[in-house]
Amino acid sequence: MTTALQPRADVIVIGAGVVGLSAALALQARGFRVAVLDREGPAAGASAGNAGAFAFTDILPLASPGILRKAPKWLLDPLGPLTVPPAYALRIAPWMWRFWRACSQARVAASTGAQTALMDLSKAELEPFLTATGTLPMLRRQGNLQVYEGQAEFDASQPGWETRARHGIEFRHLDASGMAEIQPGLASRFTHGTFTPGWYSVADPKDYVLALAERFRAAGGMIELAEARALVPVEGGVRVDTATGSIEAGHVVVAAGAFSHRLARTLGERIPLETERGYNTTLPEDAFDLRTQVTFGGHGFVVTRLSSGIRVGGAVELGGLDLPPNYKRSEAMLRKAEAFLPGLKSEGGRQWMGFRPSLPDSLPAIGRASASERVTYAFGHGHLGLTQSAGTARLVADLVSGRAPAIDLKPYSPQRFR
Repeated sequence: MTTALQPRADVIVIGAGVVGLSAALALQARGFRVAVLDREGPAAGASAGNAGAFAFTDILPLASPGILRKAPKWLLDPLGPLTVPPAYALRIAPWMWRFWRACSQARVAASTGAQTALMDLSKAELEPFLTATGTLPMLRRQGNLQVYEGQAEFDASQPGWETRARHGIEFRHLDASGMAEIQPGLASRFTHGTFTPGWYSVADPKDYVLALAERFRAAGGMIELAEARALVPVEGGVRVDTATGSIEAGHVVVAAGAFSHRLARTLGERIPLETERGYNTTLPEDAFDLRTQVTFGGHGFVVTRLSSGIRVGGAVELGGLDLPPNYKRSEAMLRKAEAFLPGLKSEGGRQWMGFRPSLPDSLPAIGRASASERVTYAFGHGHLGLTQSAGTARLVADLVSGRAPAIDLKPYSPQRFR
């Protein structure tokens, strides 16, 4: 049995999230006939429920000496910013070992440099990409306000801001009155803040990805509902085995988010991809007069205004793909948001949980498979998939079309964990 993908596509992209559809559109722009396969359809996963940020200033990896100092306290709190469910602890132990190794100063410096390069490319590519896809009106330039509870927490953040300054990122530190000018209504416990104007957002991440899907279809692209189960190199291309049959193409791009490592395994590659399970609650639009995205870094969550409402979410639960959601995490963040934004109306919210694909050093896997130069990987962006989608799309299009990539891809090599 075969699927209905006829005629034979030049490229099959597996994954209809923001990274996959962005790559598909970039490949279309290079003249390729492209088909997209997804097990559920466009914007069904993390691309639907994220915070909607183009977080170009977020260059510091999760794996860092600072996180090692905080992790023991956080991990003991099942509702805290970073947690591992006991039922998953043994399974994730090898990944945590790699994460711990990635926290050395030398590796953090290397990861920060690589993250900055991808951020710079993604920011440069974003507005041309939005213009080409007719989605530029969805872009918002409202910045981000990071807030701190007291002098000690603010002082502890300074090494990170010094690193950002060395990489040319614009920001300004604020006292309580300065924060109130940008975002009124913060609780008095927040005495210091830092505003980054280069932090953009999108009106609504789900609407954005659905708009990309429509643009892709309008240009002749095909989106098929099919669960890809295996990749098999064949003469002149790659065969994709799905739950309903097989399809062949000259090239395959794996952008299936948190499920991508399963496909890589069918080619004999074991890539240490784990799942950051993110939680949020989206409140009605009138829940709060939010004028910028606010990050409560000490508590691991953000509050964002979207066209669909006020979204309260974040945190990291390293719990894999199979455990049931723990919506007590959403409720805990919402209770904190009520205390931190005293005027917040918390009724009528919609809860959500999604899978964010994460590699131990906080960098994505972008590059060719070992088993076939006709398979390109583009996954593992963690909580930065939307942010880095346009840059990743450019790199995928470069690789598939045989051009020199816009940046050095060695730091993102899918084989770097061997």
